[in-house]
Amino acid sequence: MTTPLVPDRVLTQNILTGAWLSTALPLLDLEYGDELSGPGSLSGRLSPRLVASNPNVVDPGNTFIFVESASQLQWGGIIWDIRAQGSDYSIEAASWSSYLQKRYDFDGEHGGRGPYTYADRCQVIRNAWAYAQSIADGDIGVTVDSTTSTATVGTPSDVYHSNWWENPCLGDQVDDMVSGDSTPDYTCSTRWNTAKTDVVKRIKLGWPRLGARRTDIEFSSGVNIIEEPEDALSGDEYAQVVCAAGVGEGRARLRQISAVRNGRLRLEHVLDLPDVNGNDILKARADRERTWRQTTVRGSVDQITIRDTPAAPFGSYQIGDDVYTRVHNPWTSYTGWSRITGWTRKPQAQGGPQTVVTLAPADSYQYGGV
Repeated sequence: MTTPLVPDRVLTQNILTGAWLSTALPLLDLEYGDELSGPGSLSGRLSPRLVASNPNVVDPGNTFIFVESASQLQWGGIIWDIRAQGSDYSIEAASWSSYLQKRYDFDGEHGGRGPYTYADRCQVIRNAWAYAQSIADGDIGVTVDSTTSTATVGTPSDVYHSNWWENPCLGDQVDDMVSGDSTPDYTCSTRWNTAKTDVVKRIKLGWPRLGARRTDIEFSSGVNIIEEPEDALSGDEYAQVVCAAGVGEGRARLRQISAVRNGRLRLEHVLDLPDVNGNDILKARADRERTWRQTTVRGSVDQITIRDTPAAPFGSYQIGDDVYTRVHNPWTSYTGWSRITGWTRKPQAQGGPQTVVTLAPADSYQYGGV
């Protein structure tokens, strides 16, 4: 067995000044991880006495938090929430893309970078970040990959606008850019620079998708899967027809429907998106929602818990990777490629470090050249 990847330390830093507030924060019940096209999260608990003696060490909305293991940064983000109750002082944080949920386009068209007609969605994401970080006290040092794609937004008859009078949320706009089956992926990344004197905060963009098909690692019952996955089957969330409703009122309200016939009883779901002002965005959101709601059928595995073993060492797999998965128990018999859509590491778990990996059917995606 490989040496467990136990975090050496948790660090916090003032966002605006860059001053290190703590280089060894004693966080208990630590959990952290990344996700596909989302910010990922971190949670843990502190001693109230520590916070009372130095309240600025975890100032919410103004503090970076990082997890370092084996001298490498594994995760970074912003502390958003702290709650004290009894002897518990809980902390919740999210990575870089969560920041744009707190920022709005008050100037319109991303400060003159729009409007958009047949615009590369990757460029719109970069423009949203560039605008947010161009405002005084708004630069958190995030860089966005220069990836380009053929996934576009806006047409001459349906121009994509970021109108200041609608107070558009930049985070929601980025979600719109990655909300379809044929749209880019992103994930948040945190690393030391080469000299280990500064932190590199990055939005990794993938087109046609993030990740790779991995033939060097696998997830297997009896090898590194340590808990039997839940076999859940529910009709409450199922739908093969999704209607996405956007801006407007009455007959003028934008609407797009994504539907398939698949030999099952017709079930429908309405997705209310009152701030979305483009039909192409609505169609992509409807398609994505329908795809997700059709996955509540038996025959796939959506979450596993693994230990650190040579079969798939911690840190060897990334968001978006396809990993061959073998799950066999009294309820489930599954063998096939699964795509990693998220992971949460629990370095202080009972019995040793473990990682909860969230999976999706890999056959929903295509690799160039694979």
